[in-house]
Amino acid sequence: MTARRIITFINIAHTLDHLVMLILPTAVLGMAGVFGLGYGEILSLSIGGFIAFGAGSLPAGWLGDRWSRRHMMTVFFIGTGAACILAGLSTSAPMFAVSLTLVGLFAAIYHPVGGALLVASAAKLGRTIGFNGVCGNLGVAGAALITGAITQAFGWRAAFIVPGLAAIAAGIAYVLLVHDVEGAKVVRKVQVALPPRAVMIRAFAVLAVVTIAGGVVFNAATVALPKLLDERLPSFADQPFGVGAIASLVYLAGALAQASIGSVIDRVPLKTVFVPLAILQAPCLYFAATAEGWAVVWLTVPLMVAIFGQVTVNDAMIARYTADEWRARAFSVRYFMSFAAAATAVPMVAGLHEKTGGFATTFMVLAAGGLIIFLAALMFPLRREEVAPQLATGAAE
Repeated sequence: MTARRIITFINIAHTLDHLVMLILPTAVLGMAGVFGLGYGEILSLSIGGFIAFGAGSLPAGWLGDRWSRRHMMTVFFIGTGAACILAGLSTSAPMFAVSLTLVGLFAAIYHPVGGALLVASAAKLGRTIGFNGVCGNLGVAGAALITGAITQAFGWRAAFIVPGLAAIAAGIAYVLLVHDVEGAKVVRKVQVALPPRAVMIRAFAVLAVVTIAGGVVFNAATVALPKLLDERLPSFADQPFGVGAIASLVYLAGALAQASIGSVIDRVPLKTVFVPLAILQAPCLYFAATAEGWAVVWLTVPLMVAIFGQVTVNDAMIARYTADEWRARAFSVRYFMSFAAAATAVPMVAGLHEKTGGFATTFMVLAAGGLIIFLAALMFPLRREEVAPQLATGAAE
């Protein structure tokens, strides 16, 4: 029961984590003229938050391993919620920027610490990681829909305050209901045989390249999508809820696909899943650069399936080949690299949009990143003897 309860809260945390980091890209549609700034200038205020989201994962992972994963998750819930409320109450651009930076700093706790707790508590690794990925991407989808609805009905401030209150409420419930995270660890019956050193080096080199390139592509695509739809679907212009709803459906397609991807990972070598996901990204990004109308939607659906599914594959690489005692630190390095690269996406999206008056150049650049991901996937080792860890029965899934 303890393991199931931990996984439930970790899944809730993953949803909240991505939701709070993507409030602004939709809320900005209702912030014209706020603080005397335009779209690109307001979006640029979140750069500090995305930098903190990456840099904060290193100390968060270290503290999770050395201090307490349970306490770090408590700090995540309460701190993220309080920072969101502060953002909603901001009265100036500097205060808003500082608040968003704090949101990123507290949100950085989730991936290294929550990821380590999830793997330690999971009975079926691939399926659990896959469903957790769905929960995270429901946060991405929910950010567009919920933010659009709240912004249109109550204003942009409420779009930050309401999720902040929800995060604090979840934190209080977590403190009251989750007590023994160490006792919930699953005992593995069979350990996966580690490959030769050269194969390990090759695998982690590919993971490093894909983590960096994928971080840029993932963040830029998810940040740009609401504004891209706002511009390419004229009938929904200046309707934050309508744009948010369509963006949410696109994100949701990617989220639901992750559940299947997680289950497949339990049965086949990682490369078998990795390459098909990688091959989709470059062409979808290339054609989305100039597509108009509903063609943009049909291109971004397979794109989101690919970039969200790749996250599950990357996490499975870490989960299969690291020991529990330093897994949080391994996750922290992986997410530091990913989110540090992702932090460059925000100024790129804002800057290129301002200079070129649209997203054509941005998506051409991202298509190059998608090509790098595909070439790296081809280099990933194929180990036909690779199997998912078999875990003790009776543990939570």
